[in-house]
Amino acid sequence: MAKLILLRHGESEWNEKGLWQGWIDIPLSGKGMADARRMGSFLKGIAIDEVYTSKLMRAIDTAKIILEELHLNPPITENEALNERDYGIYDAKNKWQIEEEVGEEKFQRIRRGWDTEVPGGENLKDVYERVVPYFENEIYPKIKEGRNILISAHGNSLRALRKYLDNLSIEDVENLEIGIGEVYVYTYDDNGKVIKRETLGEDINKGKH
Repeated sequence: MAKLILLRHGESEWNEKGLWQGWIDIPLSGKGMADARRMGSFLKGIAIDEVYTSKLMRAIDTAKIILEELHLNPPITENEALNERDYGIYDAKNKWQIEEEVGEEKFQRIRRGWDTEVPGGENLKDVYERVVPYFENEIYPKIKEGRNILISAHGNSLRALRKYLDNLSIEDVENLEIGIGEVYVYTYDDNGKVIKRETLGEDINKGKH
């Protein structure tokens, strides 16, 4: 049986400040490094054969810290298909200030909407359309071979992937939160079917990042 492990990167310096970062390459904060070590503690005893990350340092460094904690050295593949959502005109802006400016309803559509247009950026549907084909073509075949795969990515790329994996409705995925510090483990049978889902850890600040 193979395992697919999904995790969101540890807190970045801009998560801490409440800034939308999208494709801007922001490093982990000190707490983010501790987040990664904590996530690694949840995975002790699980062999990891391959790692996939986005091209952004906060996801890459989270994976590397976890592997150091586990004393493992599997190959790491970086691909922009797993990048965070591009927030376009909202990149580098404080999300809570935007909420005050546009109101809660519009803010939630910008932040969580499936197909809400964001000037110069992406919505969740756009992210889904790059994440899922990459998973189907590059990662799932490895799972079917019985390999344990870890994906270190971002709130929105993981929301898109979980919509696919968990067969979520649009409404469900718009309300889905992916917490910093949470680890999602999917166990597959020998035919490549998910037979178990687990959530390890809990982000006490879920919804604030």
